[in-house]
Amino acid sequence: MAEEFVSTNFIHEAINKDLADGVYTRVQTRFPPEPNGYLHIGHAKAICIDFATAMKYNGTCNLRLDDTNPTKEDTEYVDAIKEDIEWLGFKWDKILYASDYFDAIYDCAVKLIKMGKAFVDDLSADEIREYRGTLTEPGKDSPYKNRSIEENLDLFERMTKGEFENGEKVLRAKIDMSSPNLNMRDPVIYRILHAEHHRTGNKWCVYPMYDFAHPISDTVEGVTHSLCSLEFEDHRPLYDWVLKELGFEQPSRQIEFARMNLNYTLTSKRKCLKLVNDGIVSGWDDPRMGTLCGMRRRGYTADAIKDFCERIGVAKANSVIDFSLLEHCVREDLNKKAPRAMAVLRPIKLVIDNYPEDKIEQIEVEINPENTEAGKRTVEFSKVLYIEEDDFMEDAPKKYFRLKPGQEVRLKSAYYVTATSCVKDENGKVTEVHCTYDPETKGGDSPDGRKVKGTIHWVSATNAVDATIRLYDRLFNVENPSDESKVGSFTENLNPSSVEVLENCKLESNLADVKPGDSFQFLRMGYFCVDTDSTKENIIINRTVALKDSWAKIKN
Repeated sequence: MAEEFVSTNFIHEAINKDLADGVYTRVQTRFPPEPNGYLHIGHAKAICIDFATAMKYNGTCNLRLDDTNPTKEDTEYVDAIKEDIEWLGFKWDKILYASDYFDAIYDCAVKLIKMGKAFVDDLSADEIREYRGTLTEPGKDSPYKNRSIEENLDLFERMTKGEFENGEKVLRAKIDMSSPNLNMRDPVIYRILHAEHHRTGNKWCVYPMYDFAHPISDTVEGVTHSLCSLEFEDHRPLYDWVLKELGFEQPSRQIEFARMNLNYTLTSKRKCLKLVNDGIVSGWDDPRMGTLCGMRRRGYTADAIKDFCERIGVAKANSVIDFSLLEHCVREDLNKKAPRAMAVLRPIKLVIDNYPEDKIEQIEVEINPENTEAGKRTVEFSKVLYIEEDDFMEDAPKKYFRLKPGQEVRLKSAYYVTATSCVKDENGKVTEVHCTYDPETKGGDSPDGRKVKGTIHWVSATNAVDATIRLYDRLFNVENPSDESKVGSFTENLNPSSVEVLENCKLESNLADVKPGDSFQFLRMGYFCVDTDSTKENIIINRTVALKDSWAKIKN
């Protein structure tokens, strides 16, 4: 549950001090994503920090959509963001938009002009970069910096009326072109953008830059602590400058934390969009994507993701988290929750020659041995079963403990069987195994005390359910798929084995009525989730995660 995310960290220590010193008498946070893409696993950490911090102090947390760039934003993304937050189990106090404050932000820009703290600049974007200087060399003032207040007010009003083209003029703050912080070298705070906004339509053709809109939106909204990822640390002086110059009585405080960097995962919205547009993945919710909707479709649980965020903690320094830790959290959560079932992914027939022809038994098994309250289910057992093709080997090595001619194994929760022969197709592939069973071993134990070393799962052929199963793996085969220093493009880091589609898989009859989102542990196979495209007539199931981490062996 979300209430678990209340561990002590440096953010809470700072808030505790602010409350003790009387800087603030309450706590209000916000989660401010830009609606230009789908949320990814990195956002989950920010969501947990923003919402849980407010909960810890009995405060409020708003969802505020940063819609200051109308050319990249869409209501599709807004709806997806809301869904992801609710899926994680958090509730916002209000849904707000940066565009709610456009009038107030505009008035603040006019106020800075009147104070002599902002000017309209005619330099192009390339010229502004050239004038800005470098980390070792100071910048130089724009030739338009000393325009009069009256001229600046007139030009800004004309910008607002649409008299100029995109990029023809910008509004810049007057700060310090020799500042060691490049963000303080007369930053652009407004630009011309003739584009229809998804909420305000064509009311505006000038839009505030994020670094200007952010502190004003926070403070007007009543946010006490603006929690941001570490890349905004260098922007904090500008955040504070804006609020100080505008004279807000109780300005918001920005605190930065380390962002989540997860190996084998791509979170760049631009690069993720390329994967989607180029058809490399099926969509933003492709189960191989690092998006929250993709992970949800694959079968990752909200509790597992929140547990993962809690385990990595809140740090001040960036680091790379191993994807295996996330998978461990998923396994641990599903082990407690997921009902067990039997499924055969690569089926061959097992015929029990001495079993009655028309007999069908109902064998009782636990739904989840980790949760005795879940009760039991019954599975059908019959003369003809399906088993995994690699659970039989005609010419097996000495330490092969599954089915081979003359060797006895246990059928899970059923009987001991001994393989006697097999049938092959024209290519020499085994398609059918014949065996005998010991009727005295019902339940999987022998009354005479003899032991077997192998246990395999099975599905009765009588009412087996057909399904398509997709075996998903990591989309990239390198730890940092964004690192293009070694290859020409991140798309060259794709894992060619990221998905394997298996047709004609066999499920136990209890799974005939599964619904999208249902999760199971398939015995010996891993954790699986019914796909959103699944129907009663065409069951499609995704592997969420294998029972064990196969990548650990590869790395070692």
